[in-house]
Amino acid sequence: MGTLNLVRHGQASFGAADYDNLSELGRRQSERLGEYFRNSGRRFDAVLTGSLRRHAQTWDGIATGMLVEPGEPFVWAGLDEYDPAALIGAVHRKKLDMPKTPEDMRNHFRLLREGLLAWMAGASKPVRMPTYVEFKAGVVDALEYVRELYPDGDVLVVSSGGPISTALGHVLGANPEVTVELNMRIRNCSLSQLSYTSKKHSLLTYNMLPHLEGAEYASWITYA
Repeated sequence: MGTLNLVRHGQASFGAADYDNLSELGRRQSERLGEYFRNSGRRFDAVLTGSLRRHAQTWDGIATGMLVEPGEPFVWAGLDEYDPAALIGAVHRKKLDMPKTPEDMRNHFRLLREGLLAWMAGASKPVRMPTYVEFKAGVVDALEYVRELYPDGDVLVVSSGGPISTALGHVLGANPEVTVELNMRIRNCSLSQLSYTSKKHSLLTYNMLPHLEGAEYASWITYA
């Protein structure tokens, strides 16, 4: 039996011109997770990441905390995140400003939920994005790749909330609404785990932060 460790990237730069870059807190989150893995005696048989900068930076931070050389992870483009602006733009034609207030944030995520559900149903075609069927296939192919090459392995995947929730929804047989809710609740640098055999994947943990337990880390817990 193998274990697949799904880690969402650390806090990125929400509200900045370039979101795809870890914040200073995001770097600390990833290094702290690496320390947790090191203290737990973990040594991964393989590391897969998406191709985004925040994925590579998160793995680099984890490796720093583990006191290992990061090396070159296997980059799997099917583990890249969807484009939130394209999803929202497909269901809301008016240009939105960057969210600045709590009300702006609520409206942003309301529209994102609407955009995700329309995309998943095949009712919208966000620009420069694959169909949801294609997006999901890229995620599921990564699961199968790990299962076939590392049947008894302990494998780390560093990705984003969309691919991770898609993987979990696939394994659980969840409907789109549940998959979207899984997505909206995944915290930065959180750990979700699947066990797998030659026949199936099973959910072990979801959205855990074992490296941020304790009052001193309360302010390190973020979602965006």
